[in-house]
Amino acid sequence: MLFRHAEAIRSAHPGLAAGALHASGVDATADVGPRVAEYTARALTRLADGPESRFPEVLAWRRTFARMGLRPTQYRCASESLLRRLRKEGSLPRIHPVVDLCNAVSVAYAVPIAALDADRLTGPLLEVRPAHGDEEYTAFDGRTEHPAPGEVTYADSAGRAHARRWTNRQSGHSAVRDGTRRILVMAEAMHEGGADTVARTLETLAEELAAHWPVSPATALLTADAPEFTVDDDARVP
Repeated sequence: MLFRHAEAIRSAHPGLAAGALHASGVDATADVGPRVAEYTARALTRLADGPESRFPEVLAWRRTFARMGLRPTQYRCASESLLRRLRKEGSLPRIHPVVDLCNAVSVAYAVPIAALDADRLTGPLLEVRPAHGDEEYTAFDGRTEHPAPGEVTYADSAGRAHARRWTNRQSGHSAVRDGTRRILVMAEAMHEGGADTVARTLETLAEELAAHWPVSPATALLTADAPEFTVDDDARVP
């Protein structure tokens, strides 16, 4: 399966920096607590100097949402929502070791990270693109929604939407769960220097995943010249 950003997205958002990671062999048993604590502490130290709304990484996504016709204070990118919750509550919810790690790394680098169950995606293509309006999105409460035409989403070959409003909200259908064994992780940034941030984010995630599970993550930075990431569908875990 291929993952990519549609040309329409890259043309409309030339400042986009993106990367992807694939790993097979994760489960729900790893103890990631100490590492989550370290990354959230890093984020809290930064938040002590000012709220997340002042972070260049967050401001860039707010400008992106505004260009898409969304109110940035109504619809926030995932990293801003996590940072906001961390600032108010002092911690992040514990969901699943993979998700917990991704959320902690997300607040540490202040960029949105999506972690999907790769076996819940229908190939041969997963693409970040404007919605047609007939895609089906499954909310975490089980309700079915349809992204509005033109809304940026992650759409697979079955016409299923795996996100609403790009980096605002993931789908319950492809959420990482206890039975997840293969993951596809994406990091995206819009701020100046975003490519370097995404590279460091992917490197950190790959190191943490390899330290906690018997996996060898594959990663790639996605650029206009190399826009596609191949997910190894043969690397399935029984």
